[in-house]
Amino acid sequence: MSENKHCSHGEGTVEMQKMCISIVPIFNHLDPSEMNEIVKHTNSVIHPRGHTIYHEGDTSDGLYIVHKGHVKIYRLSENGKEQLVRILGPGDFTGELSLFNETVHDAYAEAMENVELCVMGRDSFQTFLMKYPAISLKVLGEFSSRLAKSEKQAARIAMETTDTRIAMYLADLSEERNSSLIKLPMTRKDLASHIGTAPETISRKLAEFEDAGWIRQVSQREIEILDMDALLLV
Repeated sequence: MSENKHCSHGEGTVEMQKMCISIVPIFNHLDPSEMNEIVKHTNSVIHPRGHTIYHEGDTSDGLYIVHKGHVKIYRLSENGKEQLVRILGPGDFTGELSLFNETVHDAYAEAMENVELCVMGRDSFQTFLMKYPAISLKVLGEFSSRLAKSEKQAARIAMETTDTRIAMYLADLSEERNSSLIKLPMTRKDLASHIGTAPETISRKLAEFEDAGWIRQVSQREIEILDMDALLLV
């Protein structure tokens, strides 16, 4: 794993790890005693904003669970262009492929802000997969969800206009947050990478949506949706 800052194993750290494990869908179905057993096999790690948690080509040797903050998973093309894969928030995890066979990371993971992670080694996790088979089903469920999202995103990039991709992203985010006032979970540069366009295009299209009266740009990251019907018709 890349260089990082490990927390001391005091009472506060143990409590943090308990909270970390309890918000992860693959673990939160376990009873308290089972969770406590898992907590004993995790380490608390802190990464500052902008720090690369792991690089493409690094040995993938464990499960990284986000407790606080957000982590950006991305790939680099041959010309050095960044391609965003996904954003991880509290309760999300990465590095799971190493749990089934020895492999290397096929992407980069970067802290988008100060992040706290719980990290579990490959051997420990494999032991828990054998002991609690329900965890395996939860992991497979997560794989299925990610695959569905990737296919949906690929279809959008291939078949829909830039206007539609931006509009649908905002609509999906609003539905997910159950609010007309949304905060972009990423920079406009990352959003452009995510939906397959250029940052300048994002800014221009958002300005056009605002001029049309569909949205209001509260700040660089905050957007209020004023006319959802119009966005859905783009």
